[in-house]
Amino acid sequence: MIKKLLPISIILFSIGLGAQPSKTSIGGARDIYDGSLYPDEAVRTYSQTERIFPTRVIKAGGKPSPLLQSNQPLTSVKFISEGKSYDLPDYIALNRMVGLLVLKDGKIAYEHYDFGVTPNTKWMSMSVAKSFVSTLVGAAIKDGYISNLNDPVTKYLPQLSGSAYEGVSVRDLLMMASGVKWNETYTDPSSDRRKLLELQIASNQQGAIFDVMKTLSKASEPGKNFNYSTGETVLIGEVVQAATKMPLADYLSKKIWIPVGMQANGLWWLDSPGGHEVGGSGILAALRDFGRFGQFILDGAKVNGQSIVPEGWLADAGTAKPISGVTGKNGYGYQWWTVKPEAGKIHESVFMGRGIHGQYLYINPANNMVIVGLGARPKPVGKQVIDDLDFLAAVVESLKNN
Repeated sequence: MIKKLLPISIILFSIGLGAQPSKTSIGGARDIYDGSLYPDEAVRTYSQTERIFPTRVIKAGGKPSPLLQSNQPLTSVKFISEGKSYDLPDYIALNRMVGLLVLKDGKIAYEHYDFGVTPNTKWMSMSVAKSFVSTLVGAAIKDGYISNLNDPVTKYLPQLSGSAYEGVSVRDLLMMASGVKWNETYTDPSSDRRKLLELQIASNQQGAIFDVMKTLSKASEPGKNFNYSTGETVLIGEVVQAATKMPLADYLSKKIWIPVGMQANGLWWLDSPGGHEVGGSGILAALRDFGRFGQFILDGAKVNGQSIVPEGWLADAGTAKPISGVTGKNGYGYQWWTVKPEAGKIHESVFMGRGIHGQYLYINPANNMVIVGLGARPKPVGKQVIDDLDFLAAVVESLKNN
């Protein structure tokens, strides 16, 4: 009788020799926010965060919209940033860009993947998700679910009654100007942002966000002072969910993902298994689908010729608000960053979604361009070698007359 031999991998594992760290091992949520991952592990982690958090599928329709190649592609870029000369390979290598997509007039002028990422990889958006949520607010107003941006938040989230959010409007939340105290420091385990993360890691209580948000204190009057808060975008997501009576992922699928023709299902982090989407971050999608969203916004958020948001919404959302405290080269609209004139005339009218570790969705209406960058930088913020805006300006300058 001939005995069937076991595969060598099973034999090795059975005697302990196979218990090596898997090539697909990834870090954890705290590692992402601490910035404690080495390069290869960071890429594996950022491309597989659905293994860290529960998610809900953002369903695609199965009929991807075409993205045609431009007959005038971007072949090279050379530029100066802070007195030093760089080119396209420098930017990708030094700023650790795993994916880069440039759309000019709705066509692909440049597309590049690196560090093992492919066109099918679902990469984490981080706070770029905030700009998706902003658009869903506009859709909910157009659909009649939300009556007015001046509505008090407590109209939709009565569980915040009596808290520092009493008297705060939906508009205040969109501007990050609620006047409620919040510490967004990603690397500080005691910050409010990390408390929110710990609730998400626990993944056992739907709506636990309110346990944190109800305890926050008031710092100033609403509508005046900017204070970046992922917690507040989570609340905006809760407002949309309460108003529409459907999960954010389902509303995003219905209003955008299916009609726009995304190539693949997306995913959205949840606060608990089967719970609520984390509105402030955590949409996972392919590079081209982030590009399709950007092009959809650039084209007026239209489906079958009709905008899904109210007239003037995008212009309002993408315009800097008269609030104090927005530092650096940026202003802030409704969950979209804007760019101040001193950053360069080429960025005039630009608005963009930005996320930690190097994620961005750059929309330049004046030059009919969308640029998506997916990054795997070593720390949440402060570790870009080259100023992204300098690179983006050079790309726009190279293509604007094509």
